[in-house]
Amino acid sequence: MLGLVSPAQADRIENRVAVFSALDKVTARISKFEVELNKTVEFGALRVTPRACYSRPPTEEPKTTTFVEVDETQLDGTEKRIFTGWMFAESPGIYGLEHPTYDVWLTGCEKPLRSVAEQKPAPAQAPAQGNSATAAAPPPTADGGSGDLPPEFRRRVRR
Repeated sequence: MLGLVSPAQADRIENRVAVFSALDKVTARISKFEVELNKTVEFGALRVTPRACYSRPPTEEPKTTTFVEVDETQLDGTEKRIFTGWMFAESPGIYGLEHPTYDVWLTGCEKPLRSVAEQKPAPAQAPAQGNSATAAAPPPTADGGSGDLPPEFRRRVRR
């Protein structure tokens, strides 16, 4: 029986820095800024805080994602959360922040936590005996998902 290859989670690279581009619609100024995870950068009245940033090695299909929180400073000085969710660099028009005055989108991730070689686990071993349906299922991640998609995009199938 052939051994099965685990899904793309093994190739997912965790990064320390998220790279964004932003458009100020009033001045037509486009800015690029890098933000370390869990740090905040201000762009106009917006405060951008990335919480996670994942990419893939150059040999794989591109898939760069970040989980980000964006707050807006109101005229009275209070802050209002206007975006919490995943941004995908490959689909900036769909998954970026569209605001009446500003647009913000992910362009990439930088500074990997570990090299790709360190992140790859040992090859999966084929089961000696057992149900073939169980063998075809990808190994779950620590959070119970498949690891290939962000948690809110994973589908749970009851068995």
